[in-house]
Amino acid sequence: MYEAIGMVELSSIALGYLVQDTMLKAANVELVVARTICSGKYICVVAGGVSNVESAVSAGVDQARSGLIDSIVIPRVHPQVFASLGGTVVLEEKGLAALGIVETFSAASALQAADEAAKASNVTLFRLHLAMAVGGKGFLLMTGSVADVTAGVAAAANSAGEKGLLVSKVVIPRPQKELFQEYI
Repeated sequence: MYEAIGMVELSSIALGYLVQDTMLKAANVELVVARTICSGKYICVVAGGVSNVESAVSAGVDQARSGLIDSIVIPRVHPQVFASLGGTVVLEEKGLAALGIVETFSAASALQAADEAAKASNVTLFRLHLAMAVGGKGFLLMTGSVADVTAGVAAAANSAGEKGLLVSKVVIPRPQKELFQEYI
């Protein structure tokens, strides 16, 4: 697993490719996600050692100029972030006491919120959706006990809210299993 994850979110696709190249040349990092996202934006997510991710993101931010929307570096990233981003989480029906959803205005704030939720409580983070087909927003889904999901949602919402990027937060106790249909 990686020690850190970093993201640069841009308002320009062309600039996105330039920033991606700059980040990969700046440090020994692995490209996790690089793609266009809704409303003509571009994201570049890298992972690796903390200092390498910091260097790559810093170089990307410097190159981004006025096209920068947001950037983050998360040291000691929670391992669930990678699994939920990659869509590799398998859920079992018995652990679905509550469903938590946090929606943000940016992809970077959703990534940060997911890490905060996973670190703050004993939830299973099972989906981290970054900006595709949702107007450039991001959202995360988590499950666990009602108390854990409530704590995870609160931590994630606080993280996004600090930047003014929280759209909505919801905790659903005893959710219908159809809400998890794609995951169980």
